[in-house]
Amino acid sequence: MSLKGKTLFITGASRGIGLAIGLRAARDGANVAIIAKTAEPNPKLPGTVFTAAKEIEAAGGKALPCVTDIRDENAIAEAVKKTVETFGGIDILVNNASAISLTTTEATPMKRYDLMHSINTRGTFACSQACIPHLRKSAKDGRNPHIMNLSPPLNMETKWFAPHVAYTMAKFGMSMCVLGMAGELAKDGIAVNALWPRTTIATSAIQNLLGGDAVMKGSRKPEIMADAAYVVFNTPSTELTGQFLIDDEVLEKSGKTDLSEYSCTPGGQLFPDFFVEPKRT
Repeated sequence: MSLKGKTLFITGASRGIGLAIGLRAARDGANVAIIAKTAEPNPKLPGTVFTAAKEIEAAGGKALPCVTDIRDENAIAEAVKKTVETFGGIDILVNNASAISLTTTEATPMKRYDLMHSINTRGTFACSQACIPHLRKSAKDGRNPHIMNLSPPLNMETKWFAPHVAYTMAKFGMSMCVLGMAGELAKDGIAVNALWPRTTIATSAIQNLLGGDAVMKGSRKPEIMADAAYVVFNTPSTELTGQFLIDDEVLEKSGKTDLSEYSCTPGGQLFPDFFVEPKRT
């Protein structure tokens, strides 16, 4: 398996899971377009497109930092154009950027509602729309194109909606893009899949918004998502599409059954993520 010479367009790639996916690809010598809004350091949100670019290059890849707000389709178009001009095309799109607010209906300001939907659902749709022509060319060139959305399995159980309707709608919007675009693009040889973690992942969102140090200790490292994504990207696009994948299941099916290296606290109790049931042992 190798992503050498492949070009990845990753949203939200200045930190966390997006950066981890970029770094895993960079180890093979991939090209990574870092699509994120963060140009200046923030004490609560470490990492900018420029620091991420340095990490990508140190890992062995080529980096293109693009300060981009994916709520702006013109900015997306410019980032796509710059990526294609720099690297010659796009082979993999990772729709990772997301906003979150785990609030009830009455406690969700419409400004926050709009933010989640404009980044999560609309941003995913807009980035996919802009990249599809280049992914289609990638397919014609035999380069195994993939779209991956970091979004959960679609599940209409009330328990996944009731605590945070607005957030669930915004994330499931990303998942509906998977369901629809996989069918739409199958004839073009472009795979479209979702990837979601079984457990919480140690990111800035977990640290700042979802439980702080206690939940961080019960989380897995972003590298588990990166390694699972790597397996998917190396699977023929015509053989794996329209699937809602879970990180540990992808790795176990690839032959990696010992996942202890990904735990932030070795041997510690892991917190299940939203939208999936804890794994039965």
